[in-house]
Amino acid sequence: MQWGYAPFLYFVAVLGLEAAMQKECRIIEALQNKLTYRQRLQYMKHYFPINYTVNVQFEEVLKAANITRLRDQNVSELSLRYLWLSVNSQVLLKIWAVLLERHPSWEYTQDLCHLFEQLAEEYENYNQGNVDANVQGVVEQVLTGDAGSSQKAVPPKALLDNCVKVMWLLYSESWPRGSQHPTKHLPRCPAVGALPCSPREE
Repeated sequence: MQWGYAPFLYFVAVLGLEAAMQKECRIIEALQNKLTYRQRLQYMKHYFPINYTVNVQFEEVLKAANITRLRDQNVSELSLRYLWLSVNSQVLLKIWAVLLERHPSWEYTQDLCHLFEQLAEEYENYNQGNVDANVQGVVEQVLTGDAGSSQKAVPPKALLDNCVKVMWLLYSESWPRGSQHPTKHLPRCPAVGALPCSPREE
């Protein structure tokens, strides 16, 4: 009976993993719908004073080029997603912290924060450990607000533009050209479009 029970437990575990991955993709799709170019422009630029910036740690300015460089160093996709999730969760909290509740961008930013919280919960459901040590170090520095970290003033929209571009790199069903690091056991989300930005942003 023990031999028959083990495959059943494995089957149940696989079903749970697939369900968690599907939910992760649904959250990513919701994020994409909230992070359209028009909404980023409206809520993160037009509703802020001209040349307004938010102070963030240097490590919180996470761009697509950073992801490409880390991939070239064979950092796992799991670690890269963990980095993206952790950095942008903190970035959104910093943007939200400067807004009054009556500000037109307050509810929009709150919704984004909640989606990232949901994504963090799903991440914990099936991604246990296996995070690159260097990435873990950066994440800890971001989460603790290390006083020794350099600060940078960045417009809110630029921060969310970075978020969208990196999200596409990590979750798009179309694998980036020239990549040598296929993702095994990580979902590629078909809903994530291949053109995350307006041509005007280029």
